[in-house]
Amino acid sequence: MESPLVDVTIAVHSATRPIARAVASVIEGTTAPVRVNVVAHNIDQEIIRTNLGTWAEHPAVRLLSLRDGIPSPAGPMNLGMAEATARFHTLLGSDDEFAPGAIDSWLALQRATDADVVIGRIRLVTGGPDPYPPVRRGRRTTGLSADRDRLHYRSAPLGLIDRERFGDLRFTEGLTSGEDLPYTSELWITATSIAYDLYGPPYVGHDDADDRVTSAPRDVAADFAFLRVIEEADWFAAASTADRRALAVKLLRIHFFDAVAARLETPGIAAVAAELLAVVDRVSAWAPGVLSVLSIADRRVMDELRRGTPDPERTRALLGRRWIYLSPAAQLPRNPFLALHRHAPFRTLAAGARSQRVGQL
Repeated sequence: MESPLVDVTIAVHSATRPIARAVASVIEGTTAPVRVNVVAHNIDQEIIRTNLGTWAEHPAVRLLSLRDGIPSPAGPMNLGMAEATARFHTLLGSDDEFAPGAIDSWLALQRATDADVVIGRIRLVTGGPDPYPPVRRGRRTTGLSADRDRLHYRSAPLGLIDRERFGDLRFTEGLTSGEDLPYTSELWITATSIAYDLYGPPYVGHDDADDRVTSAPRDVAADFAFLRVIEEADWFAAASTADRRALAVKLLRIHFFDAVAARLETPGIAAVAAELLAVVDRVSAWAPGVLSVLSIADRRVMDELRRGTPDPERTRALLGRRWIYLSPAAQLPRNPFLALHRHAPFRTLAAGARSQRVGQL
């Protein structure tokens, strides 16, 4: 086959994933030379070969195998990256697909901008266009900034990665959660040029996989073990105060409150409040002013946790109020002079809504 310009890695761990659909979307929907690296993860490679059907014999498809006994996507994704030889690399979920022309569109934008990273637009089959990242008005496709364009809200590196610049970057193995966060944080903060294909064919996210597993919440330390990886990285030590603040605000606004919600029933919020608050204190120490741009509703949840014994039902009610996005408590920080800060909720939510509207065009 022609030497590939793009290597695509698809990790698959289950016989029920529609792997043939994913592979077909790459090969049938792309005119540029591509290669698809399907990694059979902790499953018999021959099962995946059978599920690929005729695609298993296609010259642009390479079937790899990894048996590490670890239920994490980091291992198979890293194997695909290590085996890649093309100029660019991208990832695709085994139950997702690319809209026709998506990779070609990313390549065209990369050629026009000389970007190290091209962020792909995402469309969720059940939820419409994904609003993340909530980029600023006026510079929405090229010359993006991790801080000013709030890129950390895109945790998954879905798009085109230049291997000449980031060929050695890998997901963090050994974590039970957040293995992609050090990876994308380094991408957004250290890339010389980032472009966003906001108007091109999207990455299409499905939720029709029937083998998803809901497990009991991990302990708080395991959920936030990725923080140590970030804090010990050379790029983090060299990051500006603004970049650290941007990352910290996103981690608290998304990951911290998700962790609170997951622990309302088991083991109960009172049992883990001190550990959760330690995460708040740790992350907010990365840069001045992190907590000041959170919403009134966010701060009320934290205040409840700081009580001697937080009430589970009151905590649940306060969490619910932070998701009523049109309410003043969800849109405004406590200090009214910070209402229009780029990381305060009003501008973040408004930018996300703009991105979502564009994605519907």
